[in-house]
Amino acid sequence: MTYIPRLKQEYKEKVISALTEEFGYKNIMQVPKLKKIVLSQGVGGAVADKKLIDYAVDEMSRISGQKAIVTISKKDIASFKLRKGMPIGAKVTLRGEQMFEFLDRLVTSALPRVRDFTGIKASGFDGRGNYSLGITEQIIFPEINIDKINKISGMDITFVTSADTDKEAKSLLTELGLPFKKN
Repeated sequence: MTYIPRLKQEYKEKVISALTEEFGYKNIMQVPKLKKIVLSQGVGGAVADKKLIDYAVDEMSRISGQKAIVTISKKDIASFKLRKGMPIGAKVTLRGEQMFEFLDRLVTSALPRVRDFTGIKASGFDGRGNYSLGITEQIIFPEINIDKINKISGMDITFVTSADTDKEAKSLLTELGLPFKKN
């Protein structure tokens, strides 16, 4: 028997039927699905200290379970002492099984560790069914050892869905377990 992530199983068994009932889809292929999750982290201090990029890539790889890549600048910005081609951040794109595993860890273990957590804001939708969420500290993830970090930094998490509207995307993400704030 092959392993299927908990949220993927839940999507097939419960989420599809709940969204079909809510929006009245005629075909199962119309139901929106989560395409990918992108984790990205900008490292502003990397202009002065190149080691910060290595730390960021290592932490992102631990959090996601997949090797992170270095992002490089596309143009020169003199006020930031930035040259074209310099490393300025790290990112990871998760799809398939790893995407569902990361989402499960985010919802069940990482978000509850945020201080004074009341839910995530519903204002992060882009109008095309994608949602972005900012995290201020990477230490909320259990994979990060607090004693071994050199600098507390945040990251952006983007959920890319196949939904056409923000309402459909919010319903999908709510059914998958993301705790949105109540109005």
